[in-house]
Amino acid sequence: MTKLIAALRDGLGEGGVLTGDDAAPWSRDWTGQYRWTPLCVVRPRSTAEVSEVLRLCHAAGQPVVPVSGNTGLSGGTSGAGAVMLSMGRMNRIREVRAEARLAVVEAGVILSSLHDAAEAQGLMFPLTFGARGSAMVGGFLGTNAGGSNVLRYGNTRDLVLGVEVVLADGRVMNLMSELHKDNSGLNLRHLVIGAEGTLGVITAAVLKLVPKPAAYATAMVAVPSLDAALGLLNDLQRATGGAVEAFEYMPRTYLDAYRARFPDTRPPFDTDYETTVLVEVGATAPRDAAPDAEGRVPVAVHLEQVLAERLEAGAVLDAIVAQNDGQRAEMWARREAAGEVCLTRQPMVNNDVAVPLDKVSVFLDRAGARLARLDPGAVPVVVAHLGDGNVHYAVWPTCDDAALADAIMEAVEDEVLALGGSFSAEHGIGLTKRPSMARRKDRVALEAMRAVKAALDPKGILNPGKVFPG
Repeated sequence: MTKLIAALRDGLGEGGVLTGDDAAPWSRDWTGQYRWTPLCVVRPRSTAEVSEVLRLCHAAGQPVVPVSGNTGLSGGTSGAGAVMLSMGRMNRIREVRAEARLAVVEAGVILSSLHDAAEAQGLMFPLTFGARGSAMVGGFLGTNAGGSNVLRYGNTRDLVLGVEVVLADGRVMNLMSELHKDNSGLNLRHLVIGAEGTLGVITAAVLKLVPKPAAYATAMVAVPSLDAALGLLNDLQRATGGAVEAFEYMPRTYLDAYRARFPDTRPPFDTDYETTVLVEVGATAPRDAAPDAEGRVPVAVHLEQVLAERLEAGAVLDAIVAQNDGQRAEMWARREAAGEVCLTRQPMVNNDVAVPLDKVSVFLDRAGARLARLDPGAVPVVVAHLGDGNVHYAVWPTCDDAALADAIMEAVEDEVLALGGSFSAEHGIGLTKRPSMARRKDRVALEAMRAVKAALDPKGILNPGKVFPG
């Protein structure tokens, strides 16, 4: 492989290829669960350079693992002996077109930088999650990321108009459409989004932007049950015309773990409640966002009225509406620290699942009962995007035992699939969920997926060992 590394250096120039200690930052994932030694790390600056890298690797039969911000939770960037293809230097925001409400960006653009560029035009790219300060476009397209605003704006696939993809042999597939309607054949854009770099390397994208809300109304709400929470969500959607942006579930066990990790923070209420949700409503219309003569923002007043009505009916136990940006940020900090909170203890079994909205409470009850039988001392650490049915069901088992971890994973999957859900919601498959794919994915669907993989990557060099079960 010395010749290949030399050829890659010839193609990418000084600093374009890293080996040895210089490759260390690309030798582990964010969780620390997966560690490896790559052959080298390549850092292209252009699509042409990505094409050259893949052409050379394809000719040599050399595995290639694309990596962006490396903030994934499923081992999708593990690359022992692979050429790690880092997108970090392809970080240009090529243009933001406010009138068309789109942005053309490269795969190495950090999500928070895209947020800033859109905001400068009075717009917003509505995908958001805790790792937005390091996650990159290529990564969140590769996993079809979700985040907190799926309820109103959809998953990543719903926010993409076009992509540019380099195939395994180095050919460039130009799908950089700016169209909202295009029925010219198979939707290859949606095929590569969510494929975790196994079908091609996304190098650029055309992304949808939306009007940035002129005002937010954000609240922490305690409710008697998850069923009451769902009733509150439906009331708020009716009252706001579908303007609920986030509806995030944080039970008492999670808030206790959060305070243990961040002991200087304040609890959301003076009383500890079992079931709390973070609610956020975004207002774009001036009539809902402009303060009145007393300085009250109509969207916040409206939220307070709905909460007061539910409080009187007994469907809400307590509520605090943020009165300023600082209070809003404090509320969001609790939710966005979930990844860090879950990793404060090891071992940890990480489940990212989805069930129908009205089945979340049933799933949690059933999964809790199964967990108690499997490992009576295990602690579930749960948060959920309650508005779209995505539950992050992390578990701290009582011992580091691979068989127990697999049994917990299987038990959770049993309950999810019995309710018509999915064993993977937004974190991707990577390595972690490959056994789940083998156990749970429809056989015919797996055959079709393998056929697509074989057609686009016949040598199997793109992110090998991921997504597809052995």
